Amino acid sequence: MKFIKIKKLGSDIKHQAGKLADSGFKQIFVHIDQFKIKKGVDTMGLDKFINQCALMAAGSGAISGSGGMITLIAGMPLDFANLITQQFRVTMAIMYYNKGSYQIEFNEFMGLVATSLRVEAGVAISKTMMEGIAEKLLMVLGTRTAERMVPVVGAVIGGTANYLFIKRMGEMVKKMQDTPVVIPIAP
Repeated sequence: MKFIKIKKLGSDIKHQAGKLADSGFKQIFVHIDQFKIKKGVDTMGLDKFINQCALMAAGSGAISGSGGMITLIAGMPLDFANLITQQFRVTMAIMYYNKGSYQIEFNEFMGLVATSLRVEAGVAISKTMMEGIAEKLLMVLGTRTAERMVPVVGAVIGGTANYLFIKRMGEMVKKMQDTPVVIPIAP
């Protein structure tokens, strides 16, 4: 029987978090069309938009857990990227809803993401803060990995876990940004 080396596991998580913090978050942020988020919130409303993002996250969670170990290995990176993307979309939607502007700067955005994940955020966005965000997200995903190894049951667990994660994050960010801006419409 092979034992997992805890020190190695910890250093692997730190290494992956560092890689994600270096360029991963910025890459995901840049590839999200903020105007489409504005349109989605304007047409569906904030709560339905959040629910749509949660369903999209649930879909990738269900797919990555549907076939047990085989789909877990192949689908986990895609599921993780989609989960981060949906969390970013929800956060952007709430920021747009509350501020009235859909153009959000990366540093301001990551500050809110850090706060929502309870990562210590200073005035300036630091590499340490970005690594803290990445570590939190990797730990959230890692805690659900074992349950996804059972075919079919893993799909239900993966989909449900992702759905609830996005819904909870949406509620947490909404509480942090609880004063919506009313934009007057000229007659």
